[in-house]
Amino acid sequence: MRDQSLIAGVGNAYSDEILHAARMSPFKLTSSLTEQEVRGLYQALRSTLTEAVERSRGVAAGRLKAEKKSGLRVHGRTGEPCPVCGDTIREVSFADSSLQYCATCQTGGKPLADRRLSRLLK
Repeated sequence: MRDQSLIAGVGNAYSDEILHAARMSPFKLTSSLTEQEVRGLYQALRSTLTEAVERSRGVAAGRLKAEKKSGLRVHGRTGEPCPVCGDTIREVSFADSSLQYCATCQTGGKPLADRRLSRLLK
């Protein structure tokens, strides 16, 4: 979702939100997606971005960032309960950024390894 050559304009926050809505692991390889998963991802992308646009409609420019943040379910909410299942929202770091996700909703309950930390431990 972060590869701008594939889908331009979907950054960290909305990629976290779209993957959560699609109930998909942030590390799932696109080459392994089934047709059903592609459809689910597309539906999650459309609904997440449509909802974001609707929430922002008529909001003054100075309040857009606050409005965006108020509508996010997982991004920027590490340690808070998932609004879908109640599990704790987790964070994992890789490369030069981090992402937030729900292990129960997105990875079958399995926490993801922090790739920055794993490199330091080797």
